[in-house]
Amino acid sequence: MRIIAGKARSLKLKTPKGLETRPTTDRIKETLFNMLQPYLPDSIFIDLFSGSGGIGMEALSRGARHAYFIENNKDAIACIQENLKFTKLAEDATIYKQDVLSALPGIHEKEADVIFMDPPYGQDFEKQVLSLLVKLPYVTEHTLIVVEALKDMDFSYVEAMGLQITKEKCYRTNKHVFLKRM
Repeated sequence: MRIIAGKARSLKLKTPKGLETRPTTDRIKETLFNMLQPYLPDSIFIDLFSGSGGIGMEALSRGARHAYFIENNKDAIACIQENLKFTKLAEDATIYKQDVLSALPGIHEKEADVIFMDPPYGQDFEKQVLSLLVKLPYVTEHTLIVVEALKDMDFSYVEAMGLQITKEKCYRTNKHVFLKRM
C-alpha cells in the first residue's frame, strides 16, 4: 500500500499485521480520490476506523489542511504514527486513540469537509455512526460523508436521518456511498 498522489506520492505505508484491518487497495483508493479531489484543498478530513491511516494520509498528501484519525486498535495506532512520521505529514494530523462514537464529539472544528468511514463489516457501525454525525455541529450541509461498505448493504434508512445519497460507486465486493445532509 502506498500514497498515490501529492506531496507524499509513492511512499509505501505499513499496515497492521493480522486480519483486523482491511486496507483499501490502491486501485479503489485511486478511484475514490479522483471523486474526492474537488473537496480536498485546504479541507478538514476525518478518517474513522482508520486502520493504517492510508485514507487520511492520502487526503493530507493531496492538500487537506488537517486530518483526524480515529482508531482504537493499538497495533493500528502504532502503524498510523509510524506512517505519519515516515510521510512527514504528522504536523497536520490528530490521532484519537479511542472508539469512534466516543471520539467524534471531541472534535472541535467549525466544519468538517470530508468524513470517511470504513467500519468493520457486519457490525452495524454505519447506522450508529451516521445517527451521531447528523447531531454534531461540524457536520453541515456542505460536509461530504463517504462510507465504505459491503456491496449489498442497504442504506435506505439514511433519509429518515436527514441524509441523502448523492452517489454510489460499486466495486466487485464493496462500494462507496456518498452522503450529504438534506
